[in-house]
Amino acid sequence: MDSLKGKYAWTATVGEKGQIVIPKQAREVFGIKPGDTLLLFGDEERGIAIPPKEAFSELFGKAFLEKDGDNK
Repeated sequence: MDSLKGKYAWTATVGEKGQIVIPKQAREVFGIKPGDTLLLFGDEERGIAIPPKEAFSELFGKAFLEKDGDNK
């Protein structure tokens, strides 16, 4: 799918075992290789997100290192 300044959208079909195939272009754009572990986050109102691998450190820090009310 064509992009608008780094924004993309793709579709994936859920198979019988609940698996999806990440489209080739998406794997290429985001450097996803066979055997990679992906993080999936879900929000019942907003849907599912698969953030870039590099976001793990930032997400970990926000979830476990910051004190309540501390928005550093």
